[in-house]
Amino acid sequence: MPRSVNAVASRARRKKILKLTKGYFGRRKNVWTVAKNTWEKGQQYAYRDRKKKKGHFRSLWIQRINAAARLEGISYSKLIGLMNKNEIRINRKVLADLAMNHPDAFKAVVKRAMA
Repeated sequence: MPRSVNAVASRARRKKILKLTKGYFGRRKNVWTVAKNTWEKGQQYAYRDRKKKKGHFRSLWIQRINAAARLEGISYSKLIGLMNKNEIRINRKVLADLAMNHPDAFKAVVKRAMA
């Protein structure tokens, strides 16, 4: 009795991965085991970096706020401390946007925090 191997599904699964690795260099794109390992590692990097992306944006916002705050004569750390003390609740994303695109509004926030 011949062994049942379901070659149709196996081939489809392999073709799917090989299609996803199109554009890779050398054996990474056309040798099944190498392509599969490369694709799996890529998925790990993608998962990890979706988490890291949030931290990268936060650090970018902090840099922008710090640069704008120093133009007003105050450091980022002191500004955030004063904002917390005076219960000014603006998140860093919005604060960075104000610093970049609406400097007058940012100045008003700084002035309110320092008052």
